[in-house]
Amino acid sequence: MTYTISAKARTNMGKRSKDERAEGRIAAVVYGRGTMAQSISVTRSEFLKTFKAAGYSSLVDLSLAGESPVKVVIKEVQLHPLTVEPVHVDFHQVRMDEEMTASVPLKLVGESRAVKEEGGTLVKSLDELEIKCLPANLPHGIEVDLTKLATFEDVLTVGSLQLPPGVTAIADANLTIATVARPFTEEELKKMEETAPADLSAIKTEGEEKKAAEEAKKAEEAAAEEAAK
Repeated sequence: MTYTISAKARTNMGKRSKDERAEGRIAAVVYGRGTMAQSISVTRSEFLKTFKAAGYSSLVDLSLAGESPVKVVIKEVQLHPLTVEPVHVDFHQVRMDEEMTASVPLKLVGESRAVKEEGGTLVKSLDELEIKCLPANLPHGIEVDLTKLATFEDVLTVGSLQLPPGVTAIADANLTIATVARPFTEEELKKMEETAPADLSAIKTEGEEKKAAEEAKKAEEAAAEEAAK
């Protein structure tokens, strides 16, 4: 699928950037090896729509007025600390003849027999995978087949993934992606129920102990002054 977004050059910064936000635009920059970084802005609504579909792991055709579209990936999105709205975007221009690295989301598919029939709990250790490939081979996501987790001893690792052609995982092949934890036995559940909770009233924090010591010292000083009268 082809994702596109249009942009316009920014020549004035500072106050002008605030004006652009008021006009529904987001400040951005596009850069890449062998190219000069260029300050641009994109329409907020168009960017949000594209970002929702493309994420950080898809090529986007970035069109600047008067210039031919360039292939980019969304590298970073800075959010406002209060509104959590995007305030700045970094686009990385890629070269189609050079390999690139990217973090691609892992998508769980299928169902584990150990979960469905044995009552186990799926334990996911990895949400995304760092890969290396030519831009044309960049996958939007990589599927993780949970049907391979048939028993509690089975482990899905990076090495067990079926990667698309031309894609290489950077992470160690033995890195765990997912396993299935056994359910608690009746004995374990009973032991957990019988374990008495700690008496929190007997626990003093460091601050409480310091405060108590200061109060005791003041009481001693007051008593000494009273005795000296």
